[in-house]
Amino acid sequence: MIQFEQFWAVVVDLVWGLPLVVFILAVGIYFSYISRLIPLKGFFHAFAILSGKYDKKDAPGEISHFKALTVALSGTIGMGNIAGVAIAISLGGAGAIFWMWVAGLFGMIIKFFTCTLSCLYRKKDEDGVEQGGPMYFIECGLGKKYKPLAVLFAMAGIVGCMPLFQVNQLASLLENELSVAPLHSGLAALVIIGIIIIGDVKRVGNVTAGIVPFMFLAYVISSLIIIYINFDAVPAILVDIFHSAFGREAVYGGATGLVFKEVLVTGIKRAIFSNEAGVGTEVMAHGAAKTKEPVREGLVAMLGPFIDTHIVCTCTALVILSSGVNPMDSGVLMTAASFNQALPGIGNLIVYFVFTLFALSTMITYSYYSLKCARYLFGKKNGNKFVFVYLAIIPMSAIWTQATIINIIDTMFALMIFPTLLATLLLSKKVLAEMQSYFDKI
Repeated sequence: MIQFEQFWAVVVDLVWGLPLVVFILAVGIYFSYISRLIPLKGFFHAFAILSGKYDKKDAPGEISHFKALTVALSGTIGMGNIAGVAIAISLGGAGAIFWMWVAGLFGMIIKFFTCTLSCLYRKKDEDGVEQGGPMYFIECGLGKKYKPLAVLFAMAGIVGCMPLFQVNQLASLLENELSVAPLHSGLAALVIIGIIIIGDVKRVGNVTAGIVPFMFLAYVISSLIIIYINFDAVPAILVDIFHSAFGREAVYGGATGLVFKEVLVTGIKRAIFSNEAGVGTEVMAHGAAKTKEPVREGLVAMLGPFIDTHIVCTCTALVILSSGVNPMDSGVLMTAASFNQALPGIGNLIVYFVFTLFALSTMITYSYYSLKCARYLFGKKNGNKFVFVYLAIIPMSAIWTQATIINIIDTMFALMIFPTLLATLLLSKKVLAEMQSYFDKI
């Protein structure tokens, strides 16, 4: 087991170095430059699209714009917002939050590009249903010679979209608070998730459409109450976030240069784990939207990082930093302790309740992503059988260490980011043409 953990510790350091972070930021800056930030002009128009104003029954796809966004958000609003932010602060200090904000801003533009492509290049499966996602826009948009990139994405996606982190953190929480054995938590999660995911994206969309708005409001309102209680500390926290990210000690000289690097890498990694911009996972959800206008789904997808990183993650960060709670090994326990500091007796219960919803909704969505990758690689019939492998992994991940889980997921995310962003770069002119045509119409 020790060798297993050491292996993943070495691998994640190889794939998740500063070069990958620079690549992601460079792509975000490049897309912002060539699009002239025009997608941001459609920010409010995206809410009109969500309302169903532009929905058409005969449009290709499987679910509405609203359900596509809730499926994507159920995968992003979750562990990254509660446990991931706490881990970012523990590893990179307050300065990591600044880089989460930066990643979130560029993530909005990146998602516009990737999710527009997910509806622009779709491919019919064996049942004649159009499927979208990075592996499909790589193959259909760039041609067969680029298929190895699509295969790389799908192979990493099968593992990266397993519910390892979600089950692990949920089991940690239940063991700490209720003395429930981790394996028992894993088996319970297996049953609940199994009942829901042995179906299609329509069932997933129906479930997430009911859960996501409720859990989002419950968590944000609770966070705002605590931020109000500790409001006197907020100005100093904001100064510390910027000072820690750009302060002299984080930029200049030997070891302090390494501190800046760690703050940067940690912030970007945890932001990407939270909002998944550039990874390509959420692209599979948006690729199922019913629309004849790819840009519409790109605009809707752009709301994801804003809601996820700039609203929910910021709420978590301000709660944790204003509480004065010391770093802990478990991200969720650190967040729960921060809530309980301001609301004794009920703060941790709020986190546990919302956390459980977050964990279950993320596992449901990730199951769809993982199965979609399996269906791409092995065909729909054989790919559907992968659901049993997926479910078998759930109880196993409950007993692994948090560090190993994070290293496995981070490694797979890195291997998904490369083909997704490289293909999007090569197809970016197609997105610009679609964008210009759509904005001319409206």
